Amino acid sequence: MCIIFFKFDPHPVSKNAYRFILAANRDEFYHRPAKLADFWGSNNEVLSGLDMEEGKEGGTWLGISMRGKLGALTNYLQPQQNREARGRGKLVSHFLTADMDSLSYLKKVSAEGHLYNGFNLIAADLSTTKGDVVCYYGNRGDPEPIVLTPGTYGLSNALLETPWRKLCFGKQLFMDVVEQSQTLPKDAFVAKLLDVLSNEEATNTIILVDADGQVTFTERSMLDKDPSCWETTTHEFMLQS
Repeated sequence: MCIIFFKFDPHPVSKNAYRFILAANRDEFYHRPAKLADFWGSNNEVLSGLDMEEGKEGGTWLGISMRGKLGALTNYLQPQQNREARGRGKLVSHFLTADMDSLSYLKKVSAEGHLYNGFNLIAADLSTTKGDVVCYYGNRGDPEPIVLTPGTYGLSNALLETPWRKLCFGKQLFMDVVEQSQTLPKDAFVAKLLDVLSNEEATNTIILVDADGQVTFTERSMLDKDPSCWETTTHEFMLQS
């Protein structure tokens, strides 16, 4: 079960507060190969894990660029997959490298939404100077993407904020931890966010963006399909104007 919890507030009242907080599980089949999160070799402005499955290379489920473009994808649970449908992983990759704002990109995607199996796509422009914009589109929901209002959201393998029990339970845990964000050291805050996520999934990711545009991207990944063996890495950088 893929789950994404996120909270954003473009204008936090305290300089010590985070503008954007995200915690995500990637629940892909363990046999599906993927590269751990890193800056892309051909484009060192983009940070993400990468799909390495034959025929799907270069796709991703979650990533962020130094220019403040963030994309996150979950599949929509449906009884039968169309084997002829387009691959969904490139939806995030293309956004991270496209010269388009989040809403314009999702409008373009929505015009071709019927060509894909079910998915949900979060696209965000995180700009210290212009303000943050976060948008959502699901091709099994409304035909047009929406601009989200600041707040806390949960997304799984159904439409945004679908009240599945596991999602609601996890979202409350996430909100409880977020309330401690200004009193905990960053490392301790990240550790508590990781505790919210399941340690049975292939990859857990935490993304923090503070008021000054400092990004902290922490990934915890299962190694060799062994639930007792994990690797945690952290990347930090400043958003570019």
